[in-house]
Parts: sequence; C-alpha cells; structure tokens
Amino acid sequence: MLQNGFFKSFIYILKFLKEKVSFNFINLVIREKKLKKNNLSLGTAIFPLIILVVLLSYNVFIYGDDALGGSNQFILLIGGAVAAIVGFYKKISYETMIEKVAENLQSVTGALLILLFVGALAGTWLISGIIPAMIYYGLQILHPNIFLPACIFICAIISLATGSSWTTSATVGIALIGIGAVLQIPSGMVAGAVISGSYFGDKLSPLSDTTNLAPAMAGGELFSHIRYMTFTTIPSIIITLIVFFILSITQETSGTADTESLMIAIKEKFTINLWLFLVPVAVIVLIIKKTPPVVALLIGTLLGSIFAVIFQPGILLEISSSESLSPALAYRAIMDAISVSTEITTSNVLLNDLFTSGGMEGMLGTIWLIICAMVFGGIMDAIGALTRISNALLNWAQNTFQLFASTVASCLAINLTASDQYLSIVIPGKMFAKAYEDRNLAPENLSRTLEDSGTVTSVLIPWNTCGAYQSGVLGVGVGEYFIFAVFNWLSPFMTLLYAAFSIKIAKKI
Repeated sequence: MLQNGFFKSFIYILKFLKEKVSFNFINLVIREKKLKKNNLSLGTAIFPLIILVVLLSYNVFIYGDDALGGSNQFILLIGGAVAAIVGFYKKISYETMIEKVAENLQSVTGALLILLFVGALAGTWLISGIIPAMIYYGLQILHPNIFLPACIFICAIISLATGSSWTTSATVGIALIGIGAVLQIPSGMVAGAVISGSYFGDKLSPLSDTTNLAPAMAGGELFSHIRYMTFTTIPSIIITLIVFFILSITQETSGTADTESLMIAIKEKFTINLWLFLVPVAVIVLIIKKTPPVVALLIGTLLGSIFAVIFQPGILLEISSSESLSPALAYRAIMDAISVSTEITTSNVLLNDLFTSGGMEGMLGTIWLIICAMVFGGIMDAIGALTRISNALLNWAQNTFQLFASTVASCLAINLTASDQYLSIVIPGKMFAKAYEDRNLAPENLSRTLEDSGTVTSVLIPWNTCGAYQSGVLGVGVGEYFIFAVFNWLSPFMTLLYAAFSIKIAKKI
C-alpha cells in the first residue's frame, strides 16, 4: 500500500511539473515573440533621448538658472510624448505605457516623502539656531596661515548644514573672496577652495536636492547612498586639503581675516550655544543605527521645533509678527517654517540669503522634476527603449569598469550639452539603471557615480548653469578657478579608480 501510494504521488508530481514547465515554456515563447515583434533598433531607441537632450539644451539656453522652475519638467513630458509616439508606431498600447509610468512613480514614493521631510527639517533647523550655530563656530577657525584649508572646511560645514552649494558660495563664499583679497591671495585659489568645500558638503548633505535626486533615479535609498559616497568623497577631500595646505605654505599673506562682523550679526539674532548640536548628533546616531530615513528626518524636525521654542523665542516672535509669544503663535511660526519659505533678516546683508529656508514648499521643484522624469523613463521602459539601450551598453561594456566609465562619460556629456547638473543625474540615471541591475550591481554604485561625475563637474563648465552661477556670484571666471577646484575634477577620477580596482563595488542582495 505504501509503495503504491508513493508511486501515485510521484506520478502526480511528474505530471504537475510537466504541465508547469510546458506552461512556462509557452509563456516564454509568447514573450520572445512579442519582444521580436516590438524590438527596437538602437537608433529608434535613442531617438526620444536625442530629442530630449536637444530640447533641454535649448531650454536651458533660453531660461538659464530658471529652467528648473518648471520648463525643464515640461520638456521631460515632451520627451515622454515623443517616446509614446514611437510606442504607438510599434503597437504598444496606451494602457501599457501608463501602467509602467505608475510603477515608476510608485518606486520613488519613499524618495518624494524624504524630500518633503528634508524641507521641513531645514526650516526647523534654521529657526532653532542649529544652522546659524554651525556657521558661527565654523567661522572661528579662520586664520591667515591656514586660510585656504579653512575656507574648504567652513564651506563644507555650511553646505552640509544647508544642503546648498549655491547658497554657500553666494553668502560666505563672497565674504571669503573679500577676505582673501585683503590677504593678497589669488582669487582663483580662494574660489577653488570655496567651491571644493561647498560641493563636498552638498554631496553628503541629506538636505541637498541632488543628494536626494541621485538615489531616486538609481532606485536606491538616501542614507545608503550617502554612506556609499563617503568611500570616494572622503579620499577626494583629503587630497584636496593636502593640496591647499601646500598652497597655503607657499603663499605670503598680509592683513587679518576679519570675520567678527559676521559672528556679531549671528549672535545678535540667535542664541548660540553647544546644546544646539544635540539635534544633529541625534540624527547622525539614528542614521548610524540604520533608522528609516523618513523616521530619522521626522525626529530631527520635531527636535528642531522643540529647540526653537527653548532657545529662539525671539525668532518665533519675528516670524509670527507679534509682540508676545503664545502657544498658538509659536505653533504657527514653527508650522510656517516647516511648510513654506522663511527668511531671517540680520544686520549683515551677506547672511540674509543664507538664513532663508524654503520648507517643504522649497522641495516641490525637485519633486516635480522627479515625477516628470519618471513619466519619461516609464514610457521609455514600456516601449523597450531602455532595455535596448541597456543591452547595447552591456555589449560594449564588457566589464564593470567600462560600465562605470560609460556612466561618467554620459554625465559629462549631459553637463556639456544640456548644461544642467540635475539633468546630468536624471537622464543617465534612467538610462543606466537597468544595465547596473543586469550586472547585479547595487543601485548605490550608480547613484554614487552620478554624483561623482554629474553633480560636481557641472561647476567646471562655463556655459553650464552651475558654472555660470558660481563664476557670477564669486566674481571669478571658470578658467581662473578650474585648476584650483581640486575636489570637483578629482571626484570622477576617484570613482573610476575604485571601479578599476573593484574597491567598494557592492552587489545586489
């Protein structure tokens, strides 16, 4: 009986496996036929991409720095429409394309929430005095003998605290250029130090839009991306600091580095003490403990709100435009800082732009850009264009180094043609994501490479929005500071070096 029962069970399993294998085989054949039917040539696959780059290049030429305000986003939708026309020609249904767009948008839901919380955190850290305290203590290390390395350090701290290299350059950067002129240090050197420090802080700050954009495009997670970036970013900034220490030794300075007026203006407006650093320390601990980013940022925002009530009641009075602070007015001032733009006016004009936060509202431009990029990427994926481009890249890139090299080259090409750092992250990010996935590489590899080659090199191109902006606000031409922006041109070489020797190249789990 047992033998007969076992025999019947074995026959049943064989029949089930046969049916299952046959079913899967039939499905596989159907899918292969569909792929062959809708197979795109490489020229057809990259056609929407070429149209997109051309339109974006013209758009940035017309709008300049204002292109991120909405026109670039619409151009991404136009690019999606061009891809959809190709899809209709290849008999891809509208429903299929919309479903793929929906999948893409779902994949960045976490990133969009993080961006909103980043805006909220920036607002509360401003009104609580945390960001001003970082700037205040950073300015105290400025000394003529180590002026250039100190410029890097100060700009790195401020950019890390604010998440903006542009704001850092336009405020403290301008002041440092002036101090450097008094000390008779070449303006190109000072600008190179300011830009190196500003972009270092910008890259590693969870408040930075590009730092949030890169993992969103690559399909990664914010804090994992930041941790992974330290492997290439820390060595790059160390080499930069060494270079500027040597330059400091060779430079003869005169006069003094007067930062007293800046520190006085900060102390007049804010209560500055070391207790304020408990909040960023708490957030750093949460990050180290691998707390989910949304939770860590929410806690940081709430702690910033509490510290604003404790240490900066005067700021809350100013925001609420009232003579006495009630619980309702304090609540309103904090909620305004979290949700909309907040400006703190000081006695020093340079600090006024620095002490400005957009709140959650300030992040809407980047969120809008991500959504439109997901529309373009979703349609490109639905029509098979991304798969075709990915296969072509994989066929050319026979090893990991070549894949990284092609990513770096693409980011540089977009910076040169489309002239915008955001686009140098968005377009290669969507184009290469599948190629990295097919090679079983973790998304952090792609997001780190996008930042190492897209974000930081934009400032080295005169006609790029970043290059034009930085040279304009600092009053120093790109050609003057190019060689001294050591961190910026060193970063892509560092990421290629890591790829060549397979250093910290994570695999998908």
